[in-house]
Amino acid sequence: MRKFELIAPCHFGMEAVIKKEIIELGYDVTEVADGRVTFLGDEEAICRANIFLRTAERILIKVGSFHAETFEELFQGTRSLPWEDYIPADGKFWVAKAGSVKSKLFSPSDIQSIMKKAMVDRLKGIYHINWFDETGESFPIRVFLMKDEVMVGLDSTGESLHKRGYRKLTAKAPIAENLAAALIMLTPWNENRILVDPFCGSGTIPIEAAMMAAHIAPGMNREFTAMKWENIIGKKCWYEAFDEAAALVKMPADTDIQGYDIDDKMVGISRENARLAGVEGLIHFQRRGVDVLSHAKKYGFIITNPPYGERLEEKSALSALYRTIGERFAGLDAWSMYLITAYEQAERDIGRKADKNRKLYNGMIKAYYYQFMGPRPPKEKRPDRKRGLCVQD
Repeated sequence: MRKFELIAPCHFGMEAVIKKEIIELGYDVTEVADGRVTFLGDEEAICRANIFLRTAERILIKVGSFHAETFEELFQGTRSLPWEDYIPADGKFWVAKAGSVKSKLFSPSDIQSIMKKAMVDRLKGIYHINWFDETGESFPIRVFLMKDEVMVGLDSTGESLHKRGYRKLTAKAPIAENLAAALIMLTPWNENRILVDPFCGSGTIPIEAAMMAAHIAPGMNREFTAMKWENIIGKKCWYEAFDEAAALVKMPADTDIQGYDIDDKMVGISRENARLAGVEGLIHFQRRGVDVLSHAKKYGFIITNPPYGERLEEKSALSALYRTIGERFAGLDAWSMYLITAYEQAERDIGRKADKNRKLYNGMIKAYYYQFMGPRPPKEKRPDRKRGLCVQD
């Protein structure tokens, strides 16, 4: 099998989470940078990464990298890359996105145009044709310039990996599915523990948690651009990866995952999204305000994305809302709370300083992930069969 250098872009601040995911999939991480993790893998790795990674934005095949401070250097650097190893003579290819940070070349449209010309120039010589009809499969390219270093990747994913396929209807300020998954993975929660989202919106956090509990791979019910790249990845690789995902699904016998919202419409949307995700039986959605949040059991988790007050009319109500969150949390017995918000006075109004605080971005909004950690439950004791004693797990 061919070996590739693969790049998994992610939300800023979530690099450690996706690094752990990649290692757990069995691949070697070679670089961790702001907003992306690079790892090594073969054709099978491209399939499995797209299907199994919960926190990635997409999977890029690294075509190459070079230094460029001028458009001539950009042209020559792009032209030097082995495009014929990836794009057939009838392939449709274009630079789908160009980003630039602290680089002399910064115009996305100019970068895209120059690179397309360079690719055409090289492939004309390779395939001995002067015109590309581009009637074949699509090969979108993404390029990122950082301090004049150009990184070029072939996008194997297509639509972002956060689009699992279940969220047909959304709230007015939805959280991306892969960010919701990352927030859960930053906690010690597992399917045997209680999880409540009192601001569930369209249900994303509870649904992602339920999919984890059932071992449902996030990409097992969607398609990817690279599924049509038979010159790079054989169909057998995809069949085997999807079969692997299907074999791992196991519905837990008992879960306590709950989602609340004050809007009846959003509760209905959440239920429908959960049905489409195949986890409707694992989540209890209910119309309920945070002011009546309660639970009789100990050691539960609140994981939530409350209002930030982005609209002017909402800002005046934020202080009271976060005070209510703090009061209801304080009334729970030995619980933990994990809360993402851009509201800068969150800790003050909750009435407690977070044990940990992680800066990240929810879309283009700078936010903070406040982590209020409760005590761990005692370890369960099990009988020692040899001695008839009880031992701790």
